[in-house]
Amino acid sequence: MIENNRVEYKRELNDRFERSVVSFLNYVGGGEIVLGVDNSGKDIGISNVDATQLKIVDRIRNNIRPQTLGLFDVVLTKMDEKDVIRVIVSCGQQRPYYIRKLGMNEQGCFIRVGSSSQPMSEQMIEDLLSKRHKVTLQTMISPRQNLTFRQLRIYYEEKKFEPTEQFVESLDMRLSGGEFNYVAYLFADENGVSVKVAVYAGVDKVDLVETREYGYCCLLTATQRILDRLDSENRTFAKITSRNRLERERVNTVALREAVINAIVHNNYTLGVPLVEFFSDRVVVTSCGGLVEGLSVEDFFRCRSMPRNRELMRVFRDMELVEQIGSGLSRILRVYDRSVFEFTQSFTVVTFPFEKAFISSSNGEINGEINGEIKLLLNVIRAHPDVTIPKLVELTGKSKNTVFRILKRCQADGFLWREGSRKDGRWIVKNDSGGK
Repeated sequence: MIENNRVEYKRELNDRFERSVVSFLNYVGGGEIVLGVDNSGKDIGISNVDATQLKIVDRIRNNIRPQTLGLFDVVLTKMDEKDVIRVIVSCGQQRPYYIRKLGMNEQGCFIRVGSSSQPMSEQMIEDLLSKRHKVTLQTMISPRQNLTFRQLRIYYEEKKFEPTEQFVESLDMRLSGGEFNYVAYLFADENGVSVKVAVYAGVDKVDLVETREYGYCCLLTATQRILDRLDSENRTFAKITSRNRLERERVNTVALREAVINAIVHNNYTLGVPLVEFFSDRVVVTSCGGLVEGLSVEDFFRCRSMPRNRELMRVFRDMELVEQIGSGLSRILRVYDRSVFEFTQSFTVVTFPFEKAFISSSNGEINGEINGEIKLLLNVIRAHPDVTIPKLVELTGKSKNTVFRILKRCQADGFLWREGSRKDGRWIVKNDSGGK
């Protein structure tokens, strides 16, 4: 355990702490400060960890500029049974960052060089300042100004946060002139932003089964509804073998969830909105905007973080939809390799292939590989081929929307179709051997 360009050890919270944080904020990919470990890597431990964590957050928030909330995490962990505190710092989009009381100059700006934090030269400061992103969610004015935040307040109250009179200001939702910015617009009770989820019958976009938009409301509410939809579409299937019953999902649930949340949090909303597409052999999650400027592909796959929208990251972190910085990508890479990612100048695309056994079941080889909802509905139809939709709702105990969704899915998968008119026709179910 030695210090390097990504890791710095400190025995305790000292007066050079802000200097280290600033150096990682200005360093591509960020880094980590570990408190309770000496320079040699020996675990010393931290006493009074709760108070120390509060001091860390307070000092970063108040002593460093531009705003840093959403760009760091404070994590308590143990090393050799001793409490240590990890401060994980992302590289910010508004570089150069500096120590507030010293100003944006050679005394206040630092960057990581090897295992130390070094002052930035005047030329380095000017270069970073010229590249600073002028357009961010915080600087974009909201298309509407009559915004309310009832849903957002409820979320914070449920997490035991107490929204104060300065609730909106604390989440960076206003411009310097007092107008609501685009952060406020995304988290408002009503807005014009929605994320689409599309379902196709085949491997291309020719046969659209269903498309639905989730949004026009607080981004947290829209996200939760999308995650619920993923649970429905990414259904578990079972395969009965001679010895046991094997259950699997179309794609890994954790990886899919992380990809969708990342797409929402890191999306470039000046270009468009995220899109989730289900095909017969894969799920595709697309977000607008390629890699953040300054972050290489190699940095990305090393889980080095440079959030595009720190304001969104901060709120999603508060709601525990995002864990510590950089953890989402690592969860995806535990299950899938780099090939599932594709980067262009305008888009980031993540493609999760279905389990091969599920693809075969989608082609009609059911063999027990259908979940409980579908099995229930198909059994009812087998017993009552001329059943109507209202009767299906009654017999299955499912809602009308659920019945419609299951029928569409079964028809798209090719093991259910209808003969005759809607009024006088009858349902046909393909049996396990492929016949009617």
